[in-house]
Amino acid sequence: MNIISLFSEIEKVDPEVYGRFDSRRRVFQHMAGLGGRLAAAALPLALGSLFNKAYAGATATQATVIEVLQFALVLEHLEANFYTAALGNTSITSALSANNNRALNTIKTDETNHVTFLRGAITQAGATPVAPAPADFDYTGSQGGTRAALFADVLTNAATMLAVAQALEDTGVRAYKGSAADLMNNSSTNPVLEAALNIHSVEARHASRLRTMRRGGLMPANDRASFVAAGTNPSSSPKSWVSGIDNGGPAPTATRPVYDAGSPAADFPAESNTMQGANPARDITALLMGAVTGLSATAAGAAASEAFDEPLDMATVKAIARNFVKTGTPTFALLA
Repeated sequence: MNIISLFSEIEKVDPEVYGRFDSRRRVFQHMAGLGGRLAAAALPLALGSLFNKAYAGATATQATVIEVLQFALVLEHLEANFYTAALGNTSITSALSANNNRALNTIKTDETNHVTFLRGAITQAGATPVAPAPADFDYTGSQGGTRAALFADVLTNAATMLAVAQALEDTGVRAYKGSAADLMNNSSTNPVLEAALNIHSVEARHASRLRTMRRGGLMPANDRASFVAAGTNPSSSPKSWVSGIDNGGPAPTATRPVYDAGSPAADFPAESNTMQGANPARDITALLMGAVTGLSATAAGAAASEAFDEPLDMATVKAIARNFVKTGTPTFALLA
């Protein structure tokens, strides 16, 4: 077996083959060491193991780095324009406390900064950033009047606006997590991956803050985001984190896909997933019940799902986002 020729042939179809293993020099140092310790008959087995590790999960990665960045940029435009439109309406801002208005303006600024960063990253990579027009979006969910509105009063009713905001932020959290594998597979994108993870954590904090606002009420007493609004049942109020599939989200008929499994479900399980890893011993529900005396299966399952967020595939996220884009527009085509 001519190992040098083997790698040379692979390099013709996969120029990054060496990056998948390690540096070129260390690959050959490693193979030289194997050759000195293994019989010739065992060398193919060692090579097989090496290639399996190098290309594990590669077939599941379908998007290039630029595609991931453009995809993220569309989502950030979707969110930034949403907050701009909502907070530009006094029927929304007048129904919210000063603290809640400040929080929403901070979230809007964050989303605008994400747009600026992603545009810069795409330009620096030599591509032209997508530029969705604000007029392309329709946050009522009617896709420009082509179907019945999902959230008819989203830009006039503060409660509806916060519910939609929560669903959008929850979608963003899962979208960034789902795209991490595409960025990890390219050894040259570590800075981009780090930035994406930084945005991912901020999106999660946005989602948590919005849940707290919805749970505390639009105008909580003494302008404080108390966790239980007067006259409401604490057990029915939204938690500040996702539990199970979140009862389908703030508007189950329309928002359930935000919390359900993606495609394929084995790779993108629902938020109710309690199995972290393929090994049955990693069923967090069973671990909790074994560790906490008297803990019911229901309570353990809820706690297990709350401890982990799940990724969501690009196709499912695009389908969710299309609900808020007018059909026939360039932005709708970007999400096809």
